[in-house]
Amino acid sequence: MESDYLIESKKPFSESLIWQLNRDFYQNRGISAWSDDIVPHHMTSNSKVGKTYAELIFGLLKDLASKGACKEIVYILELGAGHGRLAFHILKHLEKLIASTRVKLPPYCYVLSDIVEENLSFFQDHPQFQTYLQKEVLDVSYFDAAKSKELNLRYAKKTIRSKELKQPILAIANYFFDSIPNDLFLIKDKIISNCSVSIKSTEDPESMNSEGLIENMEITYHKAILNKPYFDEPVLNEILEEYRDLVHNTYLFFPERGIKCLSNLKDFSSAGMILLSMDKGFHEIKDLENKNEPDVVTHGSFSFWVNYHAFIAYCQKQGGHVLFPSYSTFHLEMGCLFLTDGESYPQTNAAYQQFVNNFGPDDFNSIKHLAYFNISRLQLKELLALFRLSAYDSTFFIKLLPRLKHVAKTITYNERIRLAQTMHIIWDMYFNINETFDLAYELGGIFYDLGFYTEALEHFQYSVNSFGQKEDIYYNKALCHYQLREDELFSQTLDEAKKAFPGYTAFEKLEELDMS
Repeated sequence: MESDYLIESKKPFSESLIWQLNRDFYQNRGISAWSDDIVPHHMTSNSKVGKTYAELIFGLLKDLASKGACKEIVYILELGAGHGRLAFHILKHLEKLIASTRVKLPPYCYVLSDIVEENLSFFQDHPQFQTYLQKEVLDVSYFDAAKSKELNLRYAKKTIRSKELKQPILAIANYFFDSIPNDLFLIKDKIISNCSVSIKSTEDPESMNSEGLIENMEITYHKAILNKPYFDEPVLNEILEEYRDLVHNTYLFFPERGIKCLSNLKDFSSAGMILLSMDKGFHEIKDLENKNEPDVVTHGSFSFWVNYHAFIAYCQKQGGHVLFPSYSTFHLEMGCLFLTDGESYPQTNAAYQQFVNNFGPDDFNSIKHLAYFNISRLQLKELLALFRLSAYDSTFFIKLLPRLKHVAKTITYNERIRLAQTMHIIWDMYFNINETFDLAYELGGIFYDLGFYTEALEHFQYSVNSFGQKEDIYYNKALCHYQLREDELFSQTLDEAKKAFPGYTAFEKLEELDMS
């Protein structure tokens, strides 16, 4: 008979062990949490999302320029940056946007922050970040959003403290608030009960790491009616009390820790702060009603939905300004909170209207599902349009690659040119997080099939740089030299190949080629 192991008994939800287990998972896994495809990240870190953030940042920089605030640096702090791919996309798109305007904009510095040292080292050493670091538009910092009182920039060797910034600080909380501690309440018939949890497991917790505990834990919820104010800050109790009349029968997450993050961030600047955030969550009260006991959605780590409605309430009580979708969303919420005079930022407001409200990342996710469902019907022109709509996202490209290879067998000369142009931009937008898929090799193969042999050679070399030499690489490079009539390089490559892989019989076919 199985015996249950009690891990924790009746602990307040926000103080439960589950949050430390989540933190431990990311500490233990580092970049492999994403490179091994354990934690889903494409929906919130694709190039389309990066372009959306970049457009909002671009609007903010133009607003500050119109105020004459062009001297001081605007710091853009990404909370829990994880794998860094989102930052790369933002920087790429922002660079192009700034190059397109003649308006003098204030300087900016994008700060990748995390609590995992392995991730911070990954950022600092990453070849694709070096140019940005050297230009001083990128830096790296350890930062615990709920606790850290300083921002220590490792590349610039500079420390930012309370009220030191003259520009508003811009924070990006992307897929962040869903995995930091929340309080949980049951609100029923105008009675508020605080929820605590007990955790047990059928497996011995001593024999499991944090990942195993997350997968095997069973959570039981306990309720206790609140008879006195719960939080230390009056404004938080005020927001919680208002829910008595706003919802009638629901379990409600309350982001006390997330709101504390906003307060800590605002303290860095005398000009206030602006938050850009995207996550699975809700900002309308109708979507908060009738929520059941929360299920723990596990993916190595775990996450919950975000109560953006409470963030909005806090922001408005501080005299701030909020931007959230005017229309129903299906996958993600993307919002903007101004803990400053938000109405004096017309360009930022306009960018939000165009790139989130009119058509944004949530809409693109619906288009993605449509594309996957109809993949067998897609022709080259539709594929190219989808790649453009994705802002040339490499992961989306990889998903549609089998279909692309199929339709690319019979295309016109103009279509070949257009496809080649597209693949160049796809590669430019690709950020390596040590995944096993060799995109450079795949692109090299398509370039070869299209007759772009020089481009094929370039991408085969990119593959070697990341994954080392392979028999197929040597074989394909030799064929490229043959097609380019580079006889000396052909012979040299073939000799190197036979020495490196003497047992690979396919090289014999290359020796039979007519060199005349």
